[in-house]
Formats: sequence, structure tokens, C-alpha cells
Amino acid sequence: MKILLLGKDGQVGWELQRSLAPLGDVVALGSSDREPFNGDLGAPEALAATVRALAPQLIVNAAAYTAVDRAESEPDAARLVNATSVGALARAAKASDAWLVHYSTDYVFDGSGSAPWTEQDRPAPLSVYGRSKLEGEELVRASGCRHLIFRTSWVYSARGVNFARTMLRMARERETLRVVDDQVGAPTGAELLADITAHACRRALTDPAVAGTYHVAAAGETSWFGYARHLVDAARRRGASIRVADAAIEPIASAAYPQAARRPLNSRLDTTRLRTVFDVSLPTWQTGVDRVVAEWIDNEPPHATRAATA
Repeated sequence: MKILLLGKDGQVGWELQRSLAPLGDVVALGSSDREPFNGDLGAPEALAATVRALAPQLIVNAAAYTAVDRAESEPDAARLVNATSVGALARAAKASDAWLVHYSTDYVFDGSGSAPWTEQDRPAPLSVYGRSKLEGEELVRASGCRHLIFRTSWVYSARGVNFARTMLRMARERETLRVVDDQVGAPTGAELLADITAHACRRALTDPAVAGTYHVAAAGETSWFGYARHLVDAARRRGASIRVADAAIEPIASAAYPQAARRPLNSRLDTTRLRTVFDVSLPTWQTGVDRVVAEWIDNEPPHATRAATA
């Protein structure tokens, strides 16, 4: 089986290169790839041509415009990548009878209430980014292609730029940290997303009835503040040299940290449908975070990570 993977250099795309390999021949493209195949989601016509030329049985789109705040001043760029090109990809998938896997976000919801969002809940995005991602979802469904849409939240990995890496860097450099405490969700590892994707694709290829939209997130919930505290504690347990004291990590409200794009306060996602349909168990968010922290700390030079022992 031939698999087209887009966004190979991103957090999820990097892990997908590993998890999809047992399913078939993976052609992995990044945004800078132009020849012989184009992987740029800023070029919808070229993407469609790539699908026609490769004729894959499975397309996995892990590419996206993810600069949430910048999207407020670049709405056309966000829409091109997250919606227009996704629609072109979906129509090409339909024409070639390929499955399409596409990733979306908790930002399609307005973050009201405290109950976990289900797939049946009405989206109401607060930001340009959220609206562009929702439009991308709608274009996939409207295309009529066989698809899996995975909405997820708070993605991190051992590579790339993400909250976890930023917090650990700041914890080493600063004596105090102020972290938002009124936004709640579940940190979800790119590795977990990639493994769930491969498992679901294997099932979908033999059972088209499982097509549709699913919520994927690690089990449990926390705030960004709780997440930061856990990261610092995990790093300190691994012997990392951490400058900030636990008591010097201060919880603040979102209003005290103004950003261009509004964030949903409630990013909880109900994963019941995913767990039931695909018979999977989702680990707690702490499990994945601890594993990635251990990987970072254990693989860095001792002088950069270990506490001094006099």
C-alpha cells in the first residue's frame, strides 16, 4: 500500500513516519519539498497534482498553519493552509478513492462550561485559527471522501517548539514563572497521536463504516499551571538543574496574559467514541509527559542538565 504523508517535519508528522511504516510504503513530504512531488499546503493545485501522480491508498495530512496569534493578522494565510488546501486534498482523495486522515483541534469550540466536548457538540471557534481549522473539517466532509478527522489538544513532542520545552527552558533560566491556571485540557503526545492514527487506519482500511470525526487526547486533565508544575517536578526528579522553586511558579488568569487570539478556557475532549470504536486505551497525560521529559534530560550533555553535586 502506498501512503502519502504531509507535514513530515512537524511534531506529529515526525512520529507518523515511524508509526505508519508497518502499513505500507510511506512517501513523506514537507512544506519545502517541490520535486518530484509537492508537499506545500500553500499550493493547493500542486497538492492535488501530487495525489494524482502518486495515487496513494491513504493520505495523512499532518501539516497545518499553527501560529495561533499570528493568524489574527494573517487570516488569508491561515485559511489557505488550514482550509483551502485541505479541501483540494480532500477532493483529490475522493477522485482517487483514497482515505484521508486530517488533524483538527479543540479550538473549534468556544471553551464554555466544564464538560468535555463530544463530537456532536456544536463548534463555535473564538479565533481565526479555530475558524480556519473548522472550515478545513467541513471541506473534508463535503468532499465525500472516506476520512478520519482527529481533533486533539495541547500537542507536545520530544522535538520542535512546544509548551513543555519552553517551560523547562524557562525553569532553568528564571527564578519565577507565571502560568495561566484557568485554561483546562489534556497535554497529548505526538507519539500517542501517531500510534492511534496507525491503529485506526489499519481498522479503517478494512471497515469503511468507522469513517468520521473523533476526539483524541490523553486521559485526565490539568491547567497550563498544573502542567508546568508537573514538568518542573519531573525534570527535577531526573536530576535536571532547575532554577525556579516550586513555590515560585505562580498561577495567573488568562486576562493577566493577553494574547492576540482568544483561547478556549475549556479544552477538555470526550474520547469515548474513539475508545469504543477502535477499542483503545488512552494513557494519562502524566505518563507521556514523564517519558518525554526523561528522554530530553537523559539525552542532553550532563553539564547542561544535571544538578551540581559538591
